[in-house]
Amino acid sequence: MSARRTVTAAEVEAALRELYLPSAGSRLRREELKKIPEIAALLGELAAVKKRPRLIDAAAGRGYVGLLAARLLGVREVLCLERDPARAALLRALAARVPEAEIAVRQGGVEDAASWPADPDVVVALHACGPATDAVIDMAAARRARWLLLIPCCYADAVPAAGRARALAEVLGLPPQAGVRRRFVESVIDAERTLRLEAAGYEVRISPLVPPTVSPHNLLWRARRVGPGRRSRRARERLERLRGFGDPGR
Repeated sequence: MSARRTVTAAEVEAALRELYLPSAGSRLRREELKKIPEIAALLGELAAVKKRPRLIDAAAGRGYVGLLAARLLGVREVLCLERDPARAALLRALAARVPEAEIAVRQGGVEDAASWPADPDVVVALHACGPATDAVIDMAAARRARWLLLIPCCYADAVPAAGRARALAEVLGLPPQAGVRRRFVESVIDAERTLRLEAAGYEVRISPLVPPTVSPHNLLWRARRVGPGRRSRRARERLERLRGFGDPGR
């Protein structure tokens, strides 16, 4: 890992103002101000794993992570993947404001294999919604990304493991109250995601990126590719057991 470079909230705010405000009298949106602590913390993690990586900002949205990595960390090669056409067009316009880096924008879903290059250094995904998080995991592993920095967001019904998690809750006889069952379902989904990464040859560490007062979706998956071995074999066995417990037909 590289020496940690601390990125301050003040640096992030200044860069956001420089890149995202169309005129001197404009103000940052509430959403942007709220994201400042998350962006600063994630950039610090990015700086720690590799200096000036070939970076993929997956489900990039407005490109906060990719563009600010170029501006504040000196990252020279960034690929932003974004499904929404309007946001992709915005990203292309914003990329012109960061001439010191080669920033490419590809419009399409993160599940689209054609959008992904082989062997990226680092993939980041800050709050990829619902099943987009799972698509990022699958494609990062398929493209043999060296590092994945992932902060999942909502746990929608479309998440691949959601149905299995609810079935497991029924098998175990969990009470139906949402406050109890929701946390269980989310934990099973997160466990399944972790085991998939480990089974694909990643060493995974999970820790809070920011306090929950900043965002309730605050857990960071820090995954480093180490290749197949005892960990991946054990993860495959655990993943099979987990999926079996959630299948009422087994």
